Amino acid sequence: MSTTSTTAPGYRSSPRLGVWQNRLVWALQVLLALAFFAHGAMMVFPPAEVAALMNAAMPRWFQLFIGIAEVLASIGLILPALTGIQPWLVAWAAGGIMFVMVSATIFHIARGEYSSAATTVVLLVMATIVARARYQPRNRF
Repeated sequence: MSTTSTTAPGYRSSPRLGVWQNRLVWALQVLLALAFFAHGAMMVFPPAEVAALMNAAMPRWFQLFIGIAEVLASIGLILPALTGIQPWLVAWAAGGIMFVMVSATIFHIARGEYSSAATTVVLLVMATIVARARYQPRNRF
């Protein structure tokens, strides 16, 4: 029995993952993609009442930057793995999310928003699991 499983055309999971671990990582990828797509879209197109609160916390250009980066990261978590084209990008997308979540945790703790900081820590752990599971070291020869 092979230790790798084909999850999409042309995409093979890491040889160190079993079937159930691969499914768990896929579930984490989908949950992260949904969360970051929704949050990124809200940052780019905020409702009027939320926009006023966001504008008080950070400049609009930074909101757009974060929103677009989160939408692209959500696409990067799913699309390369589904298509089998450049699947190593999944680990990079998860790594980028890790950086954003560390920054967001610091931001929320500095503002005294501990429940939001706890949420970002959970997302950080999820992204770390995905990044580690999808990391594919290149041969150096």
